[in-house]
Amino acid sequence: MELIQQILFVVLAGFAIWFFAKKMAELRKNINLGRPEDFSDRPADRWKNVLLLAFGQKKMFRKPMVAFMHLIIYAGFIIINLEVLEIMLDGILGTHRLFAAPLGGLYPFLINGFELLAVGVIFVCVVFLARRNIVKVKRLNQAELTGWPRNDANIILITEIVLMCLFLTMNATDTMLQSRSFGHYGEQQTGNFYFSQWLHPIFNQASSNSLVAIERTAWWMHIIGIFAFLNYLPWSKHLHIIFAFPNAYFTRLEPKGKMENMPAIQNEVLYAMQPELAPAVTEEQPKRFGAKDVSDLSWRNLLDAYSCTECGRCTAACPANITGKKLSPRKIMMDTRDRMEEIGRNVKQHGSFQDDGKTLLHDYITQEEIRACTTCNACVEECPVSINPLDIILQLRRYQAMEESNVPIEWSGMFSNTENNFAPWKFSPDDRDRWVEG
Repeated sequence: MELIQQILFVVLAGFAIWFFAKKMAELRKNINLGRPEDFSDRPADRWKNVLLLAFGQKKMFRKPMVAFMHLIIYAGFIIINLEVLEIMLDGILGTHRLFAAPLGGLYPFLINGFELLAVGVIFVCVVFLARRNIVKVKRLNQAELTGWPRNDANIILITEIVLMCLFLTMNATDTMLQSRSFGHYGEQQTGNFYFSQWLHPIFNQASSNSLVAIERTAWWMHIIGIFAFLNYLPWSKHLHIIFAFPNAYFTRLEPKGKMENMPAIQNEVLYAMQPELAPAVTEEQPKRFGAKDVSDLSWRNLLDAYSCTECGRCTAACPANITGKKLSPRKIMMDTRDRMEEIGRNVKQHGSFQDDGKTLLHDYITQEEIRACTTCNACVEECPVSINPLDIILQLRRYQAMEESNVPIEWSGMFSNTENNFAPWKFSPDDRDRWVEG
């Protein structure tokens, strides 16, 4: 019977890891739909961002209470899952609490710490469920979160509660069987654990065989739940648990107000002003000015889209959104991700992309949205994982202006004045300094 359980566990673990790796490879292909961009500079600063933003969650602590609760879930996810290593080895080797003997007195201390985190995770998840579904915090209940995004958040929170309850149940029944010296449970005495012992009165009347059944059921459901959670991540906004780290590393290190110019356009202006600098051979022109679809964006923009936590801090800080405009930076990222996923399925089905008559601009993100942006960088500043919705907005606007010649009339006047007078205002360059006279 023990051998059958080991075989089942190895098969289950192998399938879960293979399926997860397969899906992550698909996501990598989708990210690579974007154009190349180099982020190999300043590695020390990049690792500093990983430590401060991804591990340290520096930006989260602008709202200390929520940040502390998020830290409990984060710590629970990272630290409690160290216990999964023991479960994995127990499942493969057919052992029970493999680390108890080598760690000695340290083992109960660690498990008590894990249980403290488990109780904390349960409490925080209940609070977060209430914030979303009872209190209805505004940024967590806006239009773009209707349907699946709202269900996704609730599913994850409920799953974490269930996993922590299974962990505590497993420990409670295990220690009760140890106290009864039942079977192999009596061979490894760890003593009661602080929080799970609160559950002992529930199981006191159960027979030892029933306790074994409960303990084994909780053990199997716990590890199956973890494998299911692992494979749910790539389909969920909680993919940021993984992608927040590379996203922090590959963040742009230039000042946030610095716009990315196109050398081809800059040179065109330079050569018009100083024709003697123009090369004899015409420089290769970019395939497209700005971005119309996700393939025109950088792979870094697409990594941003997969890293989005949908927390809405960007939208809550956006002055355009606050004043009732249609723009939501969170929706920009969600739309980019949805379009990328759609193109990924298209490529997977046909071997290469087949025109589907859709584009990111117009079909997913509207003209009204991108024109509402004030380019204030509030969304970039607020994002806990260094996502840059503004970069996508600017590239979509650049395409509209340079490829579609579709700009507001006020912009046309400004462009014309800049071209003719080297300033946004309709004054001759010779008269530019006249205002200081007298």
